[in-house]
Amino acid sequence: MKPRLVFVHGIGGPRDAAADLDEWLRAVAAGARAAGHSAHVSALTGGWGADARFAYYGDLFRTAGAQGGPAGTTEDEDDELLAALLLEAVDERLADPTLAPALDPAETRALHAARTRLAPPGGAQGAGAPARRAVNAVTSLLAVPGLRSVGGWLSARATVGMLGQVARYLNRGETDGTATLDQRIRARVADCLDPDGPNIVVAHSLGTVVALETLHEQAADVALFVTLGSPLGIRTAVRPRVRPHPLGTPDGVRRWLNFWDRDDIVAARPLLEGFVRPNADAVVPVSRRVDSDGAWVHPAATYLAQPAVAGPLVEALTTVAER
Repeated sequence: MKPRLVFVHGIGGPRDAAADLDEWLRAVAAGARAAGHSAHVSALTGGWGADARFAYYGDLFRTAGAQGGPAGTTEDEDDELLAALLLEAVDERLADPTLAPALDPAETRALHAARTRLAPPGGAQGAGAPARRAVNAVTSLLAVPGLRSVGGWLSARATVGMLGQVARYLNRGETDGTATLDQRIRARVADCLDPDGPNIVVAHSLGTVVALETLHEQAADVALFVTLGSPLGIRTAVRPRVRPHPLGTPDGVRRWLNFWDRDDIVAARPLLEGFVRPNADAVVPVSRRVDSDGAWVHPAATYLAQPAVAGPLVEALTTVAER
């Protein structure tokens, strides 16, 4: 049986979906070799080991749609949500006792500077519009090589624009007259799923939110759900806005692996099993830490090249194919 392998991307600008699919598959192949699964690499990259699809929705973010849709959201509300998301991510990195002792002094200074810009002392919220506060905070973060994983783009303003996609999705606005932005995005993912299964879904960053909500809406058989660098654990800016609430494992998911990197500031509160409810088959996320080298650890390909990520993924593909 040939499984359907569905990749769901995260934030970012317009991309070449075919090129990204090839990059993600090559990253999995590299990780699989390192994990001792070289015999299965050709089947993966050659296309006969899985029916691989790349669920692309980045073009839907190119222009803001009509604001004030069903959610009644505005750009200011999007900016406020983004500022809240950044503030919690910074606070989590500063407060985590497993991280603080290892933080570089320059990184610690940058985090404190970013926090001050996001939440001025004494609650002086009049220190600038939320969008300006977010840009100023990211400027501080991007000054430290170890924190350039926040965006990897050329400027703080561009980075904020990309991160703002999370807020635009979660605020459920920007209707085109028929559907809101988040509905149109989930429809792209749903179109890539095999309704008859089995599916293996690999989602990254914002894509983990999109994929989770899509799988709750679709009756798809998912042998393995893999989440990479997920913001689902951000408790004030993300978690309460994900639907359905409280968070739970979709009924069709038979296994869920969640991977996070210590240096990935987007993956704040990464231990998803602490708050995601099991489905009827008692499936909950199993979170595993990976450690990547380099200054920019957030990209999906960086995660997929990890043997700890690629190994279970290839094993699942092989198991399903041999049924």
